[in-house]
Amino acid sequence: MPGFFSWIAGFFKAKEPTPPPAPEARLFNPAKTTSQDDATKDPHVLTLQLEENLFCWLLDTGPANLRAQHAQSKPPGSAIEELQSRLANNKMEEVPRRPMTLPMLMKVLSDESADRQKLTQIILDDPALTDQILQVANSPYFRTGDHTIESVDQAVFVLGITGIRHVIAAAVMRPMMAARNSREALFAQRAWLWGITCARGTEFIAKLRNEDTSALFTTGLLPALSYISIRRELQRICRAQPGATEPDAALIRHALARFQWTVCQLIASEWNLPPKYHAYLMAAERPAPDQNQTTLADGMLIGSREVLRHAHQRNLPEEDLDRIVRLTPEQTCRVRAALKAILSEGAARS
Repeated sequence: MPGFFSWIAGFFKAKEPTPPPAPEARLFNPAKTTSQDDATKDPHVLTLQLEENLFCWLLDTGPANLRAQHAQSKPPGSAIEELQSRLANNKMEEVPRRPMTLPMLMKVLSDESADRQKLTQIILDDPALTDQILQVANSPYFRTGDHTIESVDQAVFVLGITGIRHVIAAAVMRPMMAARNSREALFAQRAWLWGITCARGTEFIAKLRNEDTSALFTTGLLPALSYISIRRELQRICRAQPGATEPDAALIRHALARFQWTVCQLIASEWNLPPKYHAYLMAAERPAPDQNQTTLADGMLIGSREVLRHAHQRNLPEEDLDRIVRLTPEQTCRVRAALKAILSEGAARS
């Protein structure tokens, strides 16, 4: 399997001699290689299997059906080509625009000596963001006790600066995850659950490695946001074509796999996220041949595996997960236990 963020060569470049076809984009990139005789245990095979299971769950279809549709013919070229053209010419209509308060919030949150009252006031100046933050702060993914958080000031006090960073990151993205119609409701719901689980998994691993938990948490949310954007853009394109058909699961899957990380970078640019966010994405998309697995990659592998386990979907055995992440078995167990507790609590309160 090519990279976790696989190479899409020359995508935004001016016209040049046509390069050889790039390998199909993949979400996951295995951390380890093996010379085992059992090909089914090769990390490339295992990550491909996990990716397929994830797409089947997100698109609510079976693997045989997805493969059959994909094998019968190539996805409609006009839709894919139009999507690529919109990306290359910065004409995507469904890329979420930057929240107005985000620059001020990021400036305050990047200051370790940030004043709690100043942060609270910035949030309160945006009523919609205030509501979103209170909803997210009281969700099972962030709530630290049995008592309801009733005010922004209380949320900042209870969660602390680090905790409120994560809540704000999730809150500003959550409206983009909301479904606009019944057709995308299930996809949006599952994409949000997947995104927040992968982000928390990335955060937990960042703590183990003494890395920037806030930046990695936010970066871990971007793939789910890119999936929503791509699906909506593709739907818009297909509805404008003769016959106004809805994109099928195979076409959506093809678009997601091909453009997922390009759209992640595009969102990061649109939101003027700091260079380190782009660096995290690039390191996972185009790893050096001798590079170890990145924290983002490990977080998304474990997050995807756990969200599928929680949803009772096809999955990887625990011993196979250990083959594709750069963690000790004890560290993997700790991250899995934390995600399992969050998912279980969320199910109990839903």
